[in-house]
Amino acid sequence: MKELISFGPVHIYFFGVMIALGIIAGSIFAIKQAEKRGINEDTMLNLIMIVVVSGVVGARLFYILFYNPSYYFSNPSEIIKIDEGGLSIHGGIFAAILAGYIYSRKSKISFLKLADIIVTALPLAQGIGRVGCDVFGKPMINIMPWAINYNGQVLHPAQVYEFILDYMLFIFLWRRSSKKRFEGELFAIYLIVFPVIRGVVEFFRINPVIWGLFSISHLLSLGLIIIGLVVYKVLSNRSTDRVESLEENGVKLRTSIFYLVALIVASIFIFYFVQG
Repeated sequence: MKELISFGPVHIYFFGVMIALGIIAGSIFAIKQAEKRGINEDTMLNLIMIVVVSGVVGARLFYILFYNPSYYFSNPSEIIKIDEGGLSIHGGIFAAILAGYIYSRKSKISFLKLADIIVTALPLAQGIGRVGCDVFGKPMINIMPWAINYNGQVLHPAQVYEFILDYMLFIFLWRRSSKKRFEGELFAIYLIVFPVIRGVVEFFRINPVIWGLFSISHLLSLGLIIIGLVVYKVLSNRSTDRVESLEENGVKLRTSIFYLVALIVASIFIFYFVQG
């Protein structure tokens, strides 16, 4: 990982800084959205902390189980070394959903209401965090201007592809949040669209394949998409009352385009300035 600063035994890495910034930005956005829905700040802060911790644990467990189980079972001391990489975003999502559901039940707050808020902020946090990632893509056959030279190889900047798509999903969910048709709609859309994003980017990355061009990540993404489609169908069929309209708090198209462009331009500048 790209080291930015070190103080004796303390090392600060670019990836860690961007993950922290992503969590902060996503948290601020989620809290603001929660206030509009009548949910207090403490509730959201507790939920965010639970989602972040459970997400990291789940991401690590999924990586161990699905990507390289034989290695980690033979070397159990390596399991806790997450600073060396090895996280599965799919596992993070599964674990965060489970932990969030348990928290909502104990707090007696609608899980779907909380989930809609969290998944709107999540692509923003994921996109910012991805800026600091140093897991690059496959070698670029036809060299393009946006390629990155890493250790003497010209590679696809898979991180760039992903954070651009993440930001687009964030803007879409943000705009949709003020006029959603039922509680859980944004949650279901995220479960469908984010795995599609991850699946597209996966074609430019190197991961263990299971058939042809398709990797383990594609299989996990397919599972999430199926779950998302089922959730959307069930929730839309059982929904009898429309949720409270927040049209007056909706983001205008011009404003959303400004934020999208600003996020993309700033992220591209930071990525290439630090990583390449």
